[in-house]
Amino acid sequence: MTTALDIKNDDDPLTKETFTSDQEVRWCPGCGDYAILASVQKVLPELGIKRENTVFISGIGCSSRFPYYLNTYGFHTIHGRAPTIATGLKIARPELSVWVITGDGDGLSIGTNHLLHMMRRNVDVTILLFNNRIYGLTKGQYSPTSEKGKKTKTTPLGSIDHPFDPVHLALAAGCSFVARSIDVDSKGLQWVLKEAASHRGTSFVEIYQNCNVFNDGAFADISDRGLRAHNTITLNPGNPLVFGQNNDKGLRFNGDDFEIISMADENAASKVYVHQNHDSIAMAIKLNELQRPEFPVPVGIFRAMQRPIYEEEIKEMVLTAQNQQPQASVDALLRTGKTWTIK
Repeated sequence: MTTALDIKNDDDPLTKETFTSDQEVRWCPGCGDYAILASVQKVLPELGIKRENTVFISGIGCSSRFPYYLNTYGFHTIHGRAPTIATGLKIARPELSVWVITGDGDGLSIGTNHLLHMMRRNVDVTILLFNNRIYGLTKGQYSPTSEKGKKTKTTPLGSIDHPFDPVHLALAAGCSFVARSIDVDSKGLQWVLKEAASHRGTSFVEIYQNCNVFNDGAFADISDRGLRAHNTITLNPGNPLVFGQNNDKGLRFNGDDFEIISMADENAASKVYVHQNHDSIAMAIKLNELQRPEFPVPVGIFRAMQRPIYEEEIKEMVLTAQNQQPQASVDALLRTGKTWTIK
């Protein structure tokens, strides 16, 4: 599917309306996808990239309607294969800004293998994974991120599967930018989206998204405005890990584990942990292991580091091959090396 682009003057300023298509948005009333769409449409003009140089690629699921609602180029592909299509596109057209839209079912079930390989290769693509811990499009079956014991139409006695942790999975795959945000936290989500889009390499953003029909309130303890300051902590590289309504609490690392300290302590500033982008993923994983009710849930940027870009390395490899064999042809390739004749 390719969305039609209206004729637009290059001198016209980019606005939210620039990236809003004429298609009726069709999600269930109250779905968290609306909030994510609004944030993406708000961020896109701030990136300064023309819509004709922007592509959204999705798989199958409620989240995968995204390309229809953005006035950019886009593909609505097949189940779990959006990373594959996006990889091919970036190799062919590396100058494009490419986004992958997926969900916990599409990306972490049939599409897990493709997602992991994109992240390990470090293709310069921004991945948004909407995690509502349920299959929404197919009407409420348990998903790869559903918590153990979850009762659904396919697990009436409760799921016995141990759930995937998307952030841990991305870190383990060597993803060079890993973050998490919440659908209704527009300020935090837009900050993360801009950082992810600006990163060179694979950016992976898990977005806690509420499915108000089949899994309503899955993240209510951290998404509700009155609880968010107490129950989440923002990971912003170079900044101390503090939280609470008035940043009255902080996290200290004692060498083995994190512990909560009061920022009223006169020595708290020297004790509180300052978040850094380590080359090692060990600290990012340790931060991701912080869970409620003992600790606040981490949101923000777990890791952002630079390493070679996949499509750039491919281009260098092709140029090297062309220089080594400037007169090479497909016919010559087929008729050299180990060949044999069948009589």
